[in-house]
Amino acid sequence: MKISIEKNSIFKTLSHVQSIVEKKNAIPVLSNILIEAKDNILTLSATDMDVSITETVNCNVIDPGSVTVSAHTLYDIIRKIPEGNEIEFISNDGKRFSIRSGNSKFSLACLPKEDFPIIEINQLKSELIIEAQVLLRLIDKTKFAISNEETRYFLNGIYFHKKNIENKEFLCLVATDGHRLAKIEFSDVKDLSNLPGVIIPKKTINELCKLLSDCNTSVKINLDPSKIIFYIDKTILISKLIDGNFPDYEKVIPKNNNNILTINRNMFCEAIDRVSTITDDRSPSIKFKLLQNLMNMSSIDEKSGSATEDIETKYEGQKIDIGFNSKYILEMINNLDDEDVVLKFSDSNSPVIASESSSPNLIYVLMPMRV
Repeated sequence: MKISIEKNSIFKTLSHVQSIVEKKNAIPVLSNILIEAKDNILTLSATDMDVSITETVNCNVIDPGSVTVSAHTLYDIIRKIPEGNEIEFISNDGKRFSIRSGNSKFSLACLPKEDFPIIEINQLKSELIIEAQVLLRLIDKTKFAISNEETRYFLNGIYFHKKNIENKEFLCLVATDGHRLAKIEFSDVKDLSNLPGVIIPKKTINELCKLLSDCNTSVKINLDPSKIIFYIDKTILISKLIDGNFPDYEKVIPKNNNNILTINRNMFCEAIDRVSTITDDRSPSIKFKLLQNLMNMSSIDEKSGSATEDIETKYEGQKIDIGFNSKYILEMINNLDDEDVVLKFSDSNSPVIASESSSPNLIYVLMPMRV
C-alpha cells in the first residue's frame, strides 16, 4: 500500500475514528484502525465490538492495499504534523507501516487486515431521515440526564422511540438517572410507524454528537431492536443497543403542578452558583423558599458556614419550602435557552417541572431532596 494525502484532509476523519478505540484492550487488534486504500479512496474503520465507525476520505492511491495500525499513535503523529503538509502512508509487507511528511519519518508495527473484526453494514427493518442539526439539538437537550450507574444499565442511554399524541406521530427522546428526567418530542419526521423503542448507549450518543456537529445535511438512521446505524455524510456509525426495558417515564411526570413560577434564567443560575459555593460536594443541597414574587435560596454546611440570597420572580402560588441538588438544578436550567424559564411546583415533597415557552415539547423533571 502507498498513498499520499494532505494533513487537513485526513485529520478530522482520523479524529472521528480513533475516538471509538479504547485506551486499553485485551485484544490487540482492537487498539488499531483498519486502513484500506483503493480507487483514490481511503477508508478508515475502528470498533470496540459494541460501537463501530467507518469513514472515507479522498486521497491519491499509488498502490492499493490494507493494514491495521495503532489508532492513538497514528492520531498523535498526524496531529503533530504541520498544517498543509503532504503525508505518505506506505506498507510493503503488512508488518511495518511507514509515515512520511517533510523531513519526518515514522515506522509503526502493524497487524494484518484479516485479524480485524468484520464490521457488518446491512439494511435493518426500520428507517428514518432527520436533519443532522435537529437530531443534535434533541440529543443535546436530553443527554445530561443519562445515568452513569452501571447497576441500572437500562438507564445508561437515551430512550429513542415513537409516541402518538392526538393522532400525530412524534419522535421522542427521554433520559433519566432516577433523580432527574429530560424529555423532548419532535413531530416533523416522516413515517415513524415501524420505529421500535430502543435505548442508545451513552458512548454512542457522545460519538454521534461529534459527528453531527460537523454535518449540515440530513442523516439516515437504520435500526432494529438490537442495532442502530447512522449514515452521516461520509461516515457510518454502527452501535449495539442496550438490551433492557426503559421504565414507564410518564408515571414520574407530575400532572398537577399548579404553582407556577417564572424567573430570569441567567439571574437564577448565577444565584444558585453563588449560594452553592459553600455546599458539600457529596451533598450539594440548596433550600428554596417560594413566597409571593420572591424566592429565597439558602445553604448550610457545618464546616463552611451558610449562604442566602433573595431573587425576584413572578409567583403567586402557595408558600413552598423545597430542597434540590444544586448541581442537578443548575445543569437542568442551563440546558434551557429562553431568557425566562418556568418552574411548576406541587408541594414541598413532589418533583418540579422546568420548561420554556420556545420549546413546548421539552420538559425537565427534578426530584426534591431533604435539606
